[in-house]
Amino acid sequence: MRFNWKFFIVAVTISTLALSLRAQNSNQQLWYNQPAEKWTDALPIGNGRLGAMVFAGVENDHIQFNEETLWTGKPRNYNRKGAYKYLPEIRKLLFEGKQKEAEVLAQKEFMGLQSEPGNREAWIAEMKAGTGISGNPASTDFDDKLWKTIAVPSYEGWETVGLENIDGAVWFRTTFDAPQNWTGKDLVLDLNKIFDQDFTYVNGQLVGNTDGTEARKYTIPAKLVKPGKNVIAIQVLNYYDRGGIGGYKDTTKKIGIYTVGSKVEQGVSLVKSWKYKIQNQSPPAVAQYQASYQPFGDLNLAFQHKGLITKYKRSLDLTTAIARTNYTIAGVNYTREYFASQPNQAIVIHHSADKKASISLTAALSSLHQQSVIKALGKNTISLSVQVKDGALKGESRLTAIIKNGAVKVLNNKISISKADEVTLYLTAGTNFINAQDVSGDPAAANINALNTVTGKTYAEIKTKHIKEYQSYYNKFHVDFGQSGNENLPTNERLNKFATSNDPGFAALYMQYGRYLLISSSRPGTQPANLQGIWNDLLTPPWGSKYTTNINMEMNYWPAEVLNLSALNEPLFNKITGLAKTGTETAKEYYNTPGWVLHHNTDLWNGTAPINASNHGIWVTGAAWLSQHLWEHYAFTGDQTFLRNEAYPLMKQAALFFDAFLIKDPKTGWLISTPSNSPENGGLVAGPTMDHQIIRSLFKNCIAATEILNVDADFRTILQAKMKQIAPNQIGRYGQLQEWLEDKDDTTNKHRHVSHLWGVYPGDDITWKSDPKMMDAAKQSLLYRGDEATGWSLAWKINFWARFKDGDHAMKLIKMLMKPANGGAGSYVNLFDAHPPFQIDGNFGGAAGIAELILQSHQGYIDILPALPTEIPNGNVSGLMARGGFEVDLIWGGGKLKSILLKSLRGEKCKMKYLDKEIEFNTEAGGSYKLNGALKF
Repeated sequence: MRFNWKFFIVAVTISTLALSLRAQNSNQQLWYNQPAEKWTDALPIGNGRLGAMVFAGVENDHIQFNEETLWTGKPRNYNRKGAYKYLPEIRKLLFEGKQKEAEVLAQKEFMGLQSEPGNREAWIAEMKAGTGISGNPASTDFDDKLWKTIAVPSYEGWETVGLENIDGAVWFRTTFDAPQNWTGKDLVLDLNKIFDQDFTYVNGQLVGNTDGTEARKYTIPAKLVKPGKNVIAIQVLNYYDRGGIGGYKDTTKKIGIYTVGSKVEQGVSLVKSWKYKIQNQSPPAVAQYQASYQPFGDLNLAFQHKGLITKYKRSLDLTTAIARTNYTIAGVNYTREYFASQPNQAIVIHHSADKKASISLTAALSSLHQQSVIKALGKNTISLSVQVKDGALKGESRLTAIIKNGAVKVLNNKISISKADEVTLYLTAGTNFINAQDVSGDPAAANINALNTVTGKTYAEIKTKHIKEYQSYYNKFHVDFGQSGNENLPTNERLNKFATSNDPGFAALYMQYGRYLLISSSRPGTQPANLQGIWNDLLTPPWGSKYTTNINMEMNYWPAEVLNLSALNEPLFNKITGLAKTGTETAKEYYNTPGWVLHHNTDLWNGTAPINASNHGIWVTGAAWLSQHLWEHYAFTGDQTFLRNEAYPLMKQAALFFDAFLIKDPKTGWLISTPSNSPENGGLVAGPTMDHQIIRSLFKNCIAATEILNVDADFRTILQAKMKQIAPNQIGRYGQLQEWLEDKDDTTNKHRHVSHLWGVYPGDDITWKSDPKMMDAAKQSLLYRGDEATGWSLAWKINFWARFKDGDHAMKLIKMLMKPANGGAGSYVNLFDAHPPFQIDGNFGGAAGIAELILQSHQGYIDILPALPTEIPNGNVSGLMARGGFEVDLIWGGGKLKSILLKSLRGEKCKMKYLDKEIEFNTEAGGSYKLNGALKF
């Protein structure tokens, strides 16, 4: 049927909507009754460029902060020249079934270039010679009275027990008492892991030296040990990342010394405080394939409070992106507000109290970077300058205090404030990064510009401007899954109870938190959200906190379209443009092809070459997967200008690469992708299923784009022909979707990656509409894989089960994702996703997965409530986006659809389904259409 009216007036019950919004707004907070004890307790704020973690202590408040362009490394060539010469031999070996030989050759000749290393041999010689330390710490009579103490062992590195920013040479000393009955017996010194090299002495004699990851179990000749006191001295050389005497990951296993043939439990434990002395903090640079995201600094606030603390609460209001700390001391009510302003490019911290002259504090800046300097810049401003070790990037941060009444001064490079009524702190930061090829910028410029924007403005004005800008994104989507008794609990308690409670509102909060995190880490004009969004407190973060492109980078942006944050794709699209440039060079050097290629990781400098190891680093479909995001943006928005000028040129170049790269399999005659990898599982192979799904989707999307734009007819014909020849999805002997070209899946394999189901989600290569049997096979594969997984993998599986239309199974995984991490997968106290450790992709993937339960649009129609869990029987959602240029508001109750409000953004024909009902109708751009639960107008 056809509707000719341009705008359909919708009668919505205002009171019902108002009640729903009030319920939602009251439950859009994370809050706690105690300050953060560790980083994953702290609350994140960000404006896309600056990020901070708020610990909210009363006497001492800690705000750790980041600036998105402070990374290790520098502009350089990542590509191994002429690597393509070895491509035929690698392929030949794989076709012959010689995987290990292919991996060895590829590791030697086909991996990317690492950064230039320093002279380790010379540095080790200097450390052995005693440069930087007085005397001989190995000797028994060495005087270590003035040495500091440190807990030993520390499997996660000495960084976790007091040596936060140390790489280099450190001496450790301790003693043990040998009982009389050990006389004449050889001993075992069991230290297990030491990072990285050790020279271990007992009573002045070298008993062991190991460089690497091997366990340290040194035999000590009986003649070296005397009854009573004996001295152990260890020189530890740490080149990079965690350092120190690690011991055992399982802390129930002790390091110690014991007689040969016995056990450590029968000997002397060495788990205790040891003496230590830093010899050198400048080890030579370690060669790296790619760069790592860096912390910038720390702001520490010390308050002059006296008295009992009551009414403590810290919170994060998702509706305003403002964190708060409230408490009472001696009858005075104190409030702190923290937010990261995008309009003013500053982290803003406001202190107030309901009694005048009550705020006295000292504010200090510091940094983990060894090359850092604090300076006074007037009576109310200090600066922090940092230089990344062995890198090209440097940064400057400034802290300015504006007070109402009271006094402010800078003393010993700290801001001291006394008896103020109100205090506003402005924390700014910038680096010399301009782009991936240019580091000639002025770090001070961002600070000067930001502080100029706040000059003459009141705190209320800056706060109002911040909220308005933030809400221009956040307020586009609302969700209410109903109320529960748990919503009045602190967030940590609510998290503890979620798995065993009926609390659907917590899942709604998780959706909005995912949106909050994306808004906070990916604004137009910034870098895209990395593996930790924009938040990182470590010099050597897990996986470099960079961009892993075999799922994690893409997962970060899964919620962008469907959850009405389309504009936040801009940093990703700009990144793709940069990657296409370097990826063109990589395609030529490694495959001698046109187009562009991206392997499984990239960084600030847009590296695109294979990294790490050939058994997982040679994966060729990163460019094609990112091209899917370009196409999806068009599918949701219908923006033909974007398609013509930005998306299709990048998609076409990615397709040109595969047009040249695909090769005929000698056994089947199909076109296959080789060498490649089913991400991080199964080694280097010929023909992984995931690759073929992604390439087939890329070709299909390019074909559609050429038809829409009326361009490249000849290229379209080539892709149409080749698409038919690509190896198809196959069902294996266990009824599973094969992960590889051969039917060799292991049904007991519980690997975190489920890459061969890419065609189910986020792709549409396999759907119920196109191939129900293949969907059943994919479902069987997921059943074999099991539910238990890392955090981000749980998020991916939620989306799979949504596409399989099993909402209750998806809800089971939501509860697994939203359970206390406690050393495993789940969520930390601040609801950050735990791989573990923290990876933000699980937050984004989980939010997208919950949306997928409510609405799907990948099969050519809008599928309403396709996988509604029984635990979410009631809901009110507005602002969900669907492909075709539609915005959808839904209300359901008792597990059944009540009403739909559809808004057409570009006037396309709408096809909609709910259970066994369906409707198809024309729309007009700007029109709104109200349907009931029977899909009737």
